[in-house]
Formats: sequence, C-alpha cells, structure tokens
Amino acid sequence: MKRPGIHARLLFTAFFVISVAAAALGSIGVHMFHEFARHRFEERFEFLARYLALNSELGILIDQPAMLNRLAQNLLSERDVARVVIYDADGKRLAEAGQETAGPFSRVSENVRIKSVSEESQAFHWRSLSPMVEDRSEVIGRVELTYSTSQINSLLETITGRFILLSAAMAAIGLIIFYLISRSLVLPLTRLADTARKIGEGERHLRMEPGSLPETREVSIAFNAMLDSLERSRQAMEKANQEMARQNLLAEMGKFSMMIAHEIKNPLGIIKSSFDVMRKDPTDPANETIVGYIDEEIQRMNQLIQDFLSFAKPAQPSFRVVDSHQVLRDCLERFSRRPEASEIQISQEIPQESCISYMDPDLCARAIDNILKNALEASYGKGGVNVCGLCREESWRVDISDEGSGIPEEMLDTIFDPFITTRTKGTGLGLAYSAQVIQAHGGRIKAKNREPGGACFTIELPREPKGIGY
Repeated sequence: MKRPGIHARLLFTAFFVISVAAAALGSIGVHMFHEFARHRFEERFEFLARYLALNSELGILIDQPAMLNRLAQNLLSERDVARVVIYDADGKRLAEAGQETAGPFSRVSENVRIKSVSEESQAFHWRSLSPMVEDRSEVIGRVELTYSTSQINSLLETITGRFILLSAAMAAIGLIIFYLISRSLVLPLTRLADTARKIGEGERHLRMEPGSLPETREVSIAFNAMLDSLERSRQAMEKANQEMARQNLLAEMGKFSMMIAHEIKNPLGIIKSSFDVMRKDPTDPANETIVGYIDEEIQRMNQLIQDFLSFAKPAQPSFRVVDSHQVLRDCLERFSRRPEASEIQISQEIPQESCISYMDPDLCARAIDNILKNALEASYGKGGVNVCGLCREESWRVDISDEGSGIPEEMLDTIFDPFITTRTKGTGLGLAYSAQVIQAHGGRIKAKNREPGGACFTIELPREPKGIGY
C-alpha cells in the first residue's frame, strides 16, 4: 500500500485541526447563545408574572373575579402564553384563561402581596425586592403563568443549524485556502522528484525552474547547481574511462601482438631452418620429412590466426530447434576420429531420449570441441575423459571431466579469460571462445577441480531463448 505524501498528510492534518476547531468554537457559541436566549426568554415571562401579580392585588382585595378575568384575558395577547390562573391566599381559583398553543410548556408563578408605596415603585425591577422586604409583605394570592417554549426551541434549532452551516463553510474555506498554500509548497517538491526521475532515465539536460517562493527558489538553484556539478563530474569520469579504455585497449593490443609474435615466431623459425637445410642439399631424401615439418607448422600458424579471428569477431548465433543430445553425440564422434584421441578412453553418459532445444548447433559444437580438446590434452597419458549429458525441464546440461592434474587454484576464477592457459604452447583463447559462445546463448559455464583428481567443466544452456545476445 502506497504511503500518503506530504500534500495528503498536510491536508488531512489541516482538515482534522480545522474541523475540531470549528466544531469546538461552534459548540461553545451555540451553547452560549442557547443560555442567553433561554435566560432572556424566561425573564420575559417572569416579568409578565410580576406584572400580573401587581395588577391583581386590587381585584383580589375587593374580590372582583371579572376584573381578574379581564387581566388574565389581556395577558393571553402575549405570544407564547398558553394559560393564566389567579389564586387567592387559600389557593382558591379566582380567574383562569387559556388558549391552544403548541408545546412543550413551562410554568412560572408569582405571589400577590400587599405592598407599600415605596415597594410599588420597585415592582418592575428584576427581582429587586430583598427577602426581608418580602417577609414584611402579606401574601394575599398567587398567579400562575404557563407558556409554550416551542418558538424559542424552533429559534434555537434554526440558529444551531446556521451555526453548523457557518462552521462548515468556514472550515471548507479554510481547507481551500490551506490546499492552495499546501499545493504551492508541495508542487516544487513534486516537480523536483519528476525532474530527478527524468534525469535518471537519461534526460540529463533537464533543470528545475526556480519557483516564486524564496525557499523553493533556493532549493531549485541548489538542485541545478548539484546537477551541473554531477554533469561535470560525469564528463570527467567519462573522459577518464575513455582514456582508461584506450589504455586497456593498447595494453590488450600489445599483449595480443606479443602473443601473436611469440606463437608465430617458433613456427617461422622452424620453417626457416627447414628451408636452410633443404637449400644446402635439395636432393637429400630427408627433404620429404622436412617438407612435412613445414606443412605442419604452416597449419599451426593458420589455426593460430583462425583462433584469434574467431575470438576477436565472434559469429552471431543462428538459433534453430535441434536435439541437444544429438549435437553432443556428433561432437564426440568427430572428436574420437582425431589421431590424438585414439590413445584416450572417452566415456559418455548421454540419454537416448531427445532433448529439444533452441540453439546454434555449429557454434555450440565448436565450444564443446574446445573443452574436449582441453580435457584431452590434460588427460593425455594420465586417464580418460567422461562426458555426461542431462536434459532438464528448462535447461540442457553437459559435464566434461578429465583425470589430469586439475586447474591451479589461483586460475579457477580466470580460466575463461583470454590468453589464460596452463600449457606452454597455446594462446588461451579456446576456453575464452567457448565461454563467449555459451554466454551468447544465455547460458553459463563453470570449471572446478574433482576430488579424485582432474577438472570438470559444466555447460548449462536454456532450452528456450532467454536473455541471449552478445
């Protein structure tokens, strides 16, 4: 699962913080408004109850229910008043009035007292009378006022909904502003990553455009300076590598030239000596043997040049479907016809079943011939050569082992390098050419020493084309 980036994290954090802050502030604001509105609403009806109690004093004293009923009816003109009841000191109902109003309801009551003139002037204050003053006043009755709270509840619900909408709108505006700010901060980083990715893909000429913000502008300038420095370093390294490659090429050419000069010098010396002998006495019967020496040395030089040319310019494999086991049998049959192979016992373990593979049989045959030749020279006079073929589900394997003296430990890792040989006569290109062919087929070749003695070369080729090519 892909982890969220900086932009997503900033937006999530901003959304969480703004939402919590808006919810908290909205909740506090709504609560404070509810408390204030309800308090003012209740104080209004408490005032009406005191007003009714003050005006009911005379009606109760002179026992005038009609006057009290008119007072009650007049109070019904006030909005939200549902029922008005006036009692005397004994709790007898003197007057009552009501109207149909939606609930829920609340109730407030006020005692009717006989008040002095000084107290009468304070009747309209918000509970201005102290308890001591009330104790000195005689209670002659009580008024009870029932009112509906549906209007105030509806008002509070409307205000609450508007608070929620306002909070959500403010949160959305804050998120939009934060998104724009965050995008302006993250966009240069996104462009930086995209530019770095394209440069990594090979477009080394790309550079970052400086942003409008000072910080991102500094990052862009520093990034471009780093790219310029890396480009200079790359060019210097490339120049050094080219120089090193040229030096290595010269060294290889020198080594190659010395090898050719060394290998050709001996046959040329033998040929020259043979001609000198023949020039002294052209009629000598031994000249026929000398001509044989000359022919042998010429063939040796020709083979030497052919090996160099094959390794220097390897042929491109021509793949086709063949029986790998049959290719191996043909190699052994041709190799057994060589005169030098007549004194070596060659054993083979090749299954009779076909092993259909995709390869170049000619190049593979030459690679196997080189390994067989190497095994033959190592086992000459010491033992035999064993060849084993194995067909697997995805690969074809050949093991060629000899009973010679083995490969020196220090040469096991370099035995397939060119010009590496354990013989005094040889160019060291045979095994290198074999490794070159095997690699061109997408396979692998390795060498190791056997426990009883001798060396074992293992070739493993894919039966189907996979990762082939030089």
